[in-house]
Amino acid sequence: MTETTPVKPDKTNRWNQLKKIALPLSGLIIAIAIIVIVGYFYFKYPDFFKQENIEKLGYLGVFVVGVILNATVIIPISNMTVIFAMGAALPMPWAVGLIGGIAAGIGEMTGYIAGRSGRGLLARNKIYVRVEGWVKRWGWIAIFLLSIVPFAFDVVGIIAGALRMPVWKFMLATWAGRTTIYVVVAYLGHMGISFWFG
Repeated sequence: MTETTPVKPDKTNRWNQLKKIALPLSGLIIAIAIIVIVGYFYFKYPDFFKQENIEKLGYLGVFVVGVILNATVIIPISNMTVIFAMGAALPMPWAVGLIGGIAAGIGEMTGYIAGRSGRGLLARNKIYVRVEGWVKRWGWIAIFLLSIVPFAFDVVGIIAGALRMPVWKFMLATWAGRTTIYVVVAYLGHMGISFWFG
């Protein structure tokens, strides 16, 4: 009768299993933490988001508010409204659009990080499936085009993260699309104010 030696658990296997759980969970925790911090900041300091306060900060205000508004959907302020008003208030509307686009690329990373953390974050309804199909088929071009359309872009970020799109492609496409629409909106604000008051 031969003795069987006990099989030692493979440390590499345990580490791989831990990584499969820990990495997505940490990404989800980071995304939730960013949303909670931004929401807390908004509700604690609502005066910061008043137009006159943003205008005092100038282009820095465009950047800070742009990151905050793109990082969460819980703040009831439209990005387009802020960009329009700042395009009217500041002398270089193209800079408002460019800075707003950079801020959007950074802010939208919360959705992307959440998507990287797991596919089961959103209900797979018709819109989700349709947008997922576009992103699978067209990649960064779909991200670029969808970032121009002013709607809840967080779904697109989650899908891009879940599909493991490279982070640089997602950020670049988001920046390019948001910059395009923000420059147009900032110029509309600039021309509107110039037309009525200039």
